[in-house]
Amino acid sequence: MSLNIAKFGGTSVANIDAMRNCAKIVIDNPSTRVVVVSAAAGVTNYLVQLANEELTSEQINDLITKVEEIEFAILAGLESPPHVMVKLNELLSLLRELAFHEEILHRPDLKDAILSLGERMSSLLFAELLCQMGQQAENFDARKVIKTDNEFGQAEPDIQVIAVQAEKLMKPELERTVLVTQGFIGSDEQDNTTTLGRGGSDYTAALLAEALDADTCEIWTDVIGVYTTDPRITDKARPLPELSFEEAAEMATFGAKVLHPATMVPAVRKNIRVFVGSSREPEKGGTWIAKNCQQEPHYRALTRRKDQVLVTVKTPSMLYASGFLQQVFEILANHHLSVDLVTTSEIAVSLTIDNPPNSVRARLNKATIEDLKQISEVTVEEGYDLVTVVGNNMHSAAGVSSRIFNAVRDFNLRLICYGANPHNISILVKDDDSTDVVKVLHRDLFEG
Repeated sequence: MSLNIAKFGGTSVANIDAMRNCAKIVIDNPSTRVVVVSAAAGVTNYLVQLANEELTSEQINDLITKVEEIEFAILAGLESPPHVMVKLNELLSLLRELAFHEEILHRPDLKDAILSLGERMSSLLFAELLCQMGQQAENFDARKVIKTDNEFGQAEPDIQVIAVQAEKLMKPELERTVLVTQGFIGSDEQDNTTTLGRGGSDYTAALLAEALDADTCEIWTDVIGVYTTDPRITDKARPLPELSFEEAAEMATFGAKVLHPATMVPAVRKNIRVFVGSSREPEKGGTWIAKNCQQEPHYRALTRRKDQVLVTVKTPSMLYASGFLQQVFEILANHHLSVDLVTTSEIAVSLTIDNPPNSVRARLNKATIEDLKQISEVTVEEGYDLVTVVGNNMHSAAGVSSRIFNAVRDFNLRLICYGANPHNISILVKDDDSTDVVKVLHRDLFEG
């Protein structure tokens, strides 16, 4: 019998009606034996505030009340079974205890413990819903299997240990019951709760699919698959029936919100087909992501990644010198900064750094700049977005790049990155221009 892992995102488990849609999807596919759920929509945002902001007792109580309202509304739809009510109240009591902990703002381990509670509550409720709808199901603690290091907030999974734990604790149960578990969370060697970073539920599903030798991994969200570009930018965007692993990885890396960048890595390692579809409208199909596609067009999709930082380091000593770039990258690595795109000239190098909230701005600080200034002149520019055309054989087919650049001829392109692989061309543009750039490119490449 084939094995499928199904993951449901926050909007898919936002309330009891949304959860029922998901439960029907699970029941309708006998191959689905593991279900991974996110926290109900809105809950994680409240937990992030509790874990990271300096709040008054009144504000803490207000946020906890908002979480309770979401969870109790779902519980009410389940007719409030006593055993589930007891467990839910235990989790809410733990939330209150952690939220009022005097060291919460200075203890990454406590932060992760708080952030894990959204998934722990939604998996508890979803498992009960499946049972009430006639499907044998159990709530399974992902922390027993998803073993990680202790880099709280961005923990790195231990692939080998996960494989052993999944084989021992999950595989023997799959014929008997559906296991409902949590995305996003794991535990370290000391069994402290860790998290994989925002959006890590997709990654959890892919890791479990790899560990259990699954045939497929379904990512159920609120959109009908992966689109040619973000439908919020242009209503001309259309869902794609298929993507290759390489295309999907490029799209995820360069801003496609529907996929977590790390999802593709386990899928590629085990050649596991990935499906992306809408839990609201499963009958409309979605996007299949696989090693090989029936068609490999030059232009597959457009992505946009906002809030990019452009760093330029310039020094005459770079001319004909060896080791300069190594020094630059060592400094950035020491400050835990990841470089995306790089262009060089005789005496300068420009590079982009992704800028998610509270990450790069915090790390690209005076100390980083001062270290770089020891070896070069440094310029930091903000207010840019990165637009990427994703496709195939872009470096070897005549006319592919000229069509792209002709489409954006009226815009100022601050940086161009092309040729590192055959699957993308990226351009850095002012954030005020990026919406129009995407619309123009989509019109010229996909609406002809």
